[in-house]
Amino acid sequence: MSERSTLILAIETSCDETAAAVVRDGRYVLSNVVASQSALHAPFGGVFPEVASRQHVRDIHPVILSALSSAGHGWGDLDDVAVTRGPGLSGALLVGVNAAKGISMATGLPLLGVHHIAGHIASHRLCVDGRMFEPDEAPPVDYPPLPHVALVVSGGHSELYLVRTFGSIEHIGGTLDDAAGEAFDKAARMLGLGYPGGPAIQAAAEGGDPTAFRLPVGRTDGPLDLSFSGLKTALLRLIEGMRDSDAPLPVADLTASFQAAVAKALSLRVVRALEAHPEARAVLVSGGVAANVALRAALKDATSLPVRFPPLALCTDNAAMIAAAAHIGLCEDAPEVAARAGLDLDVMASLPLGA
Repeated sequence: MSERSTLILAIETSCDETAAAVVRDGRYVLSNVVASQSALHAPFGGVFPEVASRQHVRDIHPVILSALSSAGHGWGDLDDVAVTRGPGLSGALLVGVNAAKGISMATGLPLLGVHHIAGHIASHRLCVDGRMFEPDEAPPVDYPPLPHVALVVSGGHSELYLVRTFGSIEHIGGTLDDAAGEAFDKAARMLGLGYPGGPAIQAAAEGGDPTAFRLPVGRTDGPLDLSFSGLKTALLRLIEGMRDSDAPLPVADLTASFQAAVAKALSLRVVRALEAHPEARAVLVSGGVAANVALRAALKDATSLPVRFPPLALCTDNAAMIAAAAHIGLCEDAPEVAARAGLDLDVMASLPLGA
């Protein structure tokens, strides 16, 4: 990939985090500001789209100004403004896209529309060994390794890709119903553990026996596809069957078993992906569920190839990854990842990535 020196302001509002970041040369994170809405959506046990959109409107201006201030740069220092155009919640996406359009129109900065999932994949260009690059650190040669299998797992996505280059990304499998993060949210709601479900399930599972209950990993016609609906139903039936008893629910064992089933389902598909694509040199995992300790352990046990995870700050939705993807769009022919746009840029709630 031909490198190009850039200073990009990126904006991300695809779901329930309002985020802005300033990234230099697609590698170095100068600021990465995220305003989380988790507390707002906790009473609903999941993201309430209208509430998310309204809060983005409140947060977008201060978050952008904070990102610029933290980076020590002003409008005149920037080369481009990048924004997530999809996939995501339409109302939430519109807030970020309209903010980016306004900045572009007021400052003359070129505008780039970025694919959210490609941003997650590109987050690995910002880090190595689980930490972000230092400002004067030279990235390792040929990193991230190509080709690789990318697993993107979050509240809204559970997808597998073969990344030959960042301009050649092939979709090879994914969920047929719920995403892994959504399955965690619904399981946590069944057990009264709160929102977001992933961290709540992980905390409750500490000390639990992951083999206490045999839960399904979901059979699918496509060997690389995923399904979590049966797993959720099995957990619900277990809980309902136990609530007639005077004994307290074995929450630690239930959550440990559920978490292990999710990790097994995901790691099984990764192993199959590597068998189908022996040219892959590594597995790169991203998205909010990439923070889950059981998944990390299962994937590392499943293959002898390197398995890479971003630092926790780059796992959840953030704008630094959007800047990294924007830089890719500038440096190679990767219009699916990011592309120049005009003031007619529109959002796409369902935006495919890869053939």
